[in-house]
Amino acid sequence: MQQFGEVPGTSKVGFAPQIDGSSRLLILGSMPGDASLRAGQYYGHPRNMFWRLLYALLEGGEPDPDYEARLRFALSRGVALWDVLQSCERQGSLDSAIRRPVAQAFEELYLRYPRLDYVFFNGSAAAELYRKHVRGTLTEPDGRTYRTLPSSSPARAMSFEAKLEAWSGLREAWEESLGSSERARE
Repeated sequence: MQQFGEVPGTSKVGFAPQIDGSSRLLILGSMPGDASLRAGQYYGHPRNMFWRLLYALLEGGEPDPDYEARLRFALSRGVALWDVLQSCERQGSLDSAIRRPVAQAFEELYLRYPRLDYVFFNGSAAAELYRKHVRGTLTEPDGRTYRTLPSSSPARAMSFEAKLEAWSGLREAWEESLGSSERARE
């Protein structure tokens, strides 16, 4: 039964992390938008540039039209996906409309996947939510490198080329993680 003042469709729950033991880079969004939630896919809005950026930066060519193949591509390159928030209330998809945020269990994730060396925030809202709701809950300094990227969302008005340039640090971290993986095998 709907409560007085409650807006239908405002309670949002995010996705499980897409990660495995070889993941070295973690890309965090804030909370999936409505189009992504309806599609059941990370970055599922057709105009979101995330998959184009990731494929372009990590030598993948054009993104595979199959979502499961895109996830395998990310994981095969050591890239994990998750969101800062586990749930929230939000009417629509704008990060500025987020109310009652509940953060993910990052301490548990970092303990389970200790090889995560880099954390990239897909947009300043994700970085701010992490700083506000997660950073202070971690029990010790983690030694990870944190970087904020411009949002891949269509709400962040930038050309693909400008976003690609701004996201180039992801490629550098990926190349560095490849080098450290090879050194660890030697």
